Amino acid sequence: MENDLELLKRCLTGNNQAWESLLRNHNRKVYSLCYRFTGRTVEAEDLTQEIFIKVFQTLKSYDQQQGTFSTWLTRVARNHLVDHYRRTKRDRVTSSLDDEESSEVEARPSPEGSPMARVESRERRQLLQDGLNKLSPDLREAVILRDLQDLDYEEIARVLGVPQGTVKSRINRGRLELARVLKRMELMRGPAKAGSEP
Repeated sequence: MENDLELLKRCLTGNNQAWESLLRNHNRKVYSLCYRFTGRTVEAEDLTQEIFIKVFQTLKSYDQQQGTFSTWLTRVARNHLVDHYRRTKRDRVTSSLDDEESSEVEARPSPEGSPMARVESRERRQLLQDGLNKLSPDLREAVILRDLQDLDYEEIARVLGVPQGTVKSRINRGRLELARVLKRMELMRGPAKAGSEP
């Protein structure tokens, strides 16, 4: 696999194959970030495309001194997601059909494991996504970037444009709030599940 910097140099000379390689190298990561922010497959796919269009248009602005290409890409994606969130804040409507579809696509069953284990795994992922959706945007993005995208504190600080101390604080508060939300959701699901069994 070619190094991002080499691919970037070739992209800037108009090499389409280099651009396609960059897309392949980072598509999954950007899609995963979009999905974690939105919780909906179709919206995440659309946002991923929009982000790569924006990346293509601003490729010349990447400055190696500001961090790795991956960090820059994550910053572009995050800014686009924040803008999208602000634009759609008023008219956000969740559809149970979209939610079911997104959990199906996101949770493609592995060939191993029993059907019951796959169902439980899908339920855990959906529970996590539902919990993330209940966090404030600042806390959600900090937790996603650290715990799901595996960025270090310095990278997250660059992406979010805030000091590392703020990053650590948001991650800690986000994790605590997520744990509280998930516990409440588990408690609410518990009696309903127990009541539905014969």
